[in-house]
Amino acid sequence: MIYLTEDNKDVRKVDLAEAMRQKLQQKKQQQADNKPGLKGNLQTKALKTQNNKKPNNQRRRTGGS
Repeated sequence: MIYLTEDNKDVRKVDLAEAMRQKLQQKKQQQADNKPGLKGNLQTKALKTQNNKKPNNQRRRTGGS
């Protein structure tokens, strides 16, 4: 159980699922407030190129099967 206080007036027990729902709702609301149109995605990291695995050329170097 988690105890939440709102303005130090009300203390009530909230189960973990309800607390997580409230936190997720607050997070979504903050993201909606901070997003001016399409510029909300600028906070994400820029994608880096993926390093491809080099082919194993051991057969070519050693002369075959």
